Amino acid sequence: MRRSAYCRDVQREYEGEGLSEGQLAAAPLEQVRRWVAEAEARQADRGDVAEPTALSLATVDTDGRPNVRTVLMRFLDERGPGFVTDLGSTKSRELGVTDAVAASLTWPAMYRAVRFRGRAVPIGRDEIATYFTSRAWGSRISAWASDQSQPIADRTALVAAYERYAVLYPDTGSVDDVPVPDSWGGWRIDCDEVELWAGRRDRLHDRLVFTRVADGGLDAADAWTVHRRQP
Repeated sequence: MRRSAYCRDVQREYEGEGLSEGQLAAAPLEQVRRWVAEAEARQADRGDVAEPTALSLATVDTDGRPNVRTVLMRFLDERGPGFVTDLGSTKSRELGVTDAVAASLTWPAMYRAVRFRGRAVPIGRDEIATYFTSRAWGSRISAWASDQSQPIADRTALVAAYERYAVLYPDTGSVDDVPVPDSWGGWRIDCDEVELWAGRRDRLHDRLVFTRVADGGLDAADAWTVHRRQP
């Protein structure tokens, strides 16, 4: 029987700072914001955290099979982390049927990760419109050109669609030169659990978990209890 191979060269020590209960913020929002800010600062300083807000998002399809992809976290407040997407995309269709969702921010260079679990709720149209106007003109055009998750013949067809909408909505330098597509929206994770993972030597990592025990936002300390999980 052939033995499985493994890579010795990837079994390196995790030289992280860890995370103790005494260092943990009183509520999840402050802690997550703190780590996101430190990831953004590290990217600016060292350049080894390429997308500090890259969020791995897991959903399930109608057969219960998991689906995961990476989006960018565009919202983060007491209501939870949020992202934008086409409302006809695979992720949106799956969340429309089963709102259970999990997501994670991972910063390997810092030996840190944040895990969110909860249910997905649609982001309001006003918030979506406000965010849409902040995007670069080309990104707003792409939102029209791409029928997200649907098959397309080839890249030439995709580029042709982009060019059609670029002519229809030319760049005037105004935030209103490209309207918000009806199919464009977003989702927020109403969390019931937020886990902070911090890597340490010998695989004795720190895992501190905020679990919801009462109503309240991510900024409400009395809505959460904290416990430590074994690595």
